[in-house]
Amino acid sequence: MVPFAGYEMPLTYSGVGHVDSHKHVRSSVGLFDVGHMVQHFFRGAGATSFLEWLTPSSLEALPAHSSTLSVLLLPTGGILDDTVITKHNPDEYYVVTNAGRREEDLSWFAAKLKEWNDSHSDKVEHEILEDWGLVALQGPKAADYLQGFVDSNGGSNYDLKKLTFGKSAYLSIAGVQAHVARGGYTGEDGFEISLPPSETVNWTRKIHKFPVQLSGLAARDSLRLEAGLCLYGNDLDESTSPVEAGLTWVIGKERRTLGSTQASFIGADAVLSQIEKGVQRKRVGLVVEGPPARGE
Repeated sequence: MVPFAGYEMPLTYSGVGHVDSHKHVRSSVGLFDVGHMVQHFFRGAGATSFLEWLTPSSLEALPAHSSTLSVLLLPTGGILDDTVITKHNPDEYYVVTNAGRREEDLSWFAAKLKEWNDSHSDKVEHEILEDWGLVALQGPKAADYLQGFVDSNGGSNYDLKKLTFGKSAYLSIAGVQAHVARGGYTGEDGFEISLPPSETVNWTRKIHKFPVQLSGLAARDSLRLEAGLCLYGNDLDESTSPVEAGLTWVIGKERRTLGSTQASFIGADAVLSQIEKGVQRKRVGLVVEGPPARGE
């Protein structure tokens, strides 16, 4: 166990090494406890416009029950945090942010919500899902395995094949109504499942059966690194822009023109100037061929 963002988190689980855990997720199915992440709802007539002010994403065009990776930007163009935003409808968004940035994010949200609600008639409300569980079932066998726990609804079970990557739905799984999103942060197929506080432990025990293997922070980090996914504090920080981070793709195409009405997000001047003029540094990935170099 190691301290992480105010929690005690498992690097590995007893009897399973880091490498074996990594390989198991790549070949079968692993279960991660990611309940340390901060879950939010933003609701109200101004929810879409508010979140399009805080991020460079094109949320208005995002279909209902769809998710996108995004970034919270500072006026300098630096990244306050990276986040996954799920649009339930234009007036409701489910947002997940990093535990390690909790205080900074909540302070930013509070300040910007006040600024928005003081100057707009289309108000926005913010709810933090305190103590809610969040588990990630990841691996090529995740869908087939989880399908066996989908409860009957009106005589038929929901087919998880309909829940394609980046989509979400409220489903009854193993007797619990849960928010189920297709995706994860391992580069594998899988699901992130949000659960009420009173149900999380018992639900996880029901799901944790062969071939599911509990997986810790060590495997989660190596899996995301292998998949080329960013980690805040390592690849991203307040001095790094989405252009420098190789995340230009999170900026909506129609929001990339300086001075346009669509380019109204915080940090737009700095970020769009970088797109136009280029940057001095940029995150890249390296593929090592053959055995890794070792020091003598």
